[in-house]
Amino acid sequence: MSATPTRRIIAATTLLALLALSACAAGPAFHARQIAAQPSPSAVPIASATPSPSASPSPTAPPARETLDWYVSQAPVFPAAPLPEPVPLPVTGAIPFWHRVPTDQKVAFITIDDGGLARPPAVPDFIARAHIPVTMFLNSPAAEEHDVYFRQIQIAGGVVENHTIRHNSLAGRSYDYQKQEICGSADKLQTLFGQRATLFRPPFGEYDHTTLKAAQDCGAKAVLHWSETVHEGKVRYQTPEKVVQPGDVLLMHFRPALMDDLLAALKAIHRAGLTPALLEDYIR
Repeated sequence: MSATPTRRIIAATTLLALLALSACAAGPAFHARQIAAQPSPSAVPIASATPSPSASPSPTAPPARETLDWYVSQAPVFPAAPLPEPVPLPVTGAIPFWHRVPTDQKVAFITIDDGGLARPPAVPDFIARAHIPVTMFLNSPAAEEHDVYFRQIQIAGGVVENHTIRHNSLAGRSYDYQKQEICGSADKLQTLFGQRATLFRPPFGEYDHTTLKAAQDCGAKAVLHWSETVHEGKVRYQTPEKVVQPGDVLLMHFRPALMDDLLAALKAIHRAGLTPALLEDYIR
């Protein structure tokens, strides 16, 4: 064999070896780029076997019955009260005694008496949240003993008026006795709540001409009776119509069922197509 073919064979063998080494080096480099190009297992979204919860909020559960939120939710929505047109008061003579405020405006009035028997704790918040205009005819000893409670209602928009000291019937009593009961209570209430009472309600609704005179001398502009009473969530009508009329005065008391009484009064006023209003906006 000549030297030339031998060199060719050696050269060819060397070239084949170099190609093999090149192929080995190229193979791992290509595979690494493939791995880099693929997302890592943690980045791959995995389909859940069960659907995810809906993003929409679940319906709000209704408030439990007879909680404050429940009473507020049950209170009717009223149209805006009309601009008050105060009723005319006599310039001379005795002050008026009214079962119903003489107004044609589509309003009725909620009043709460006494104060010594019971004071349901949720009442001030109910009055505030439901925007209930109320007038409180308080006995002064109860007002003094529980002034913080009644002041909460006053802050919510309620007004304190006069219901005597001892809650005794006044009819037939002397002028001095009646004046002491009425003026004594008015003085105390003014000290407690910062405002002189201008309305008076005689205990049990019993009065005589002496009552009107004594009340007037103590600063009252009118003496109020009532058109309907509300007790334990029931409205008791005093007239055959069985419906609240414009100017009607609804009477209830500070008793354990006062929350139910307030709600019943609101519903009765709403059914009649009226709006609750504040007595003091009409009797000035």
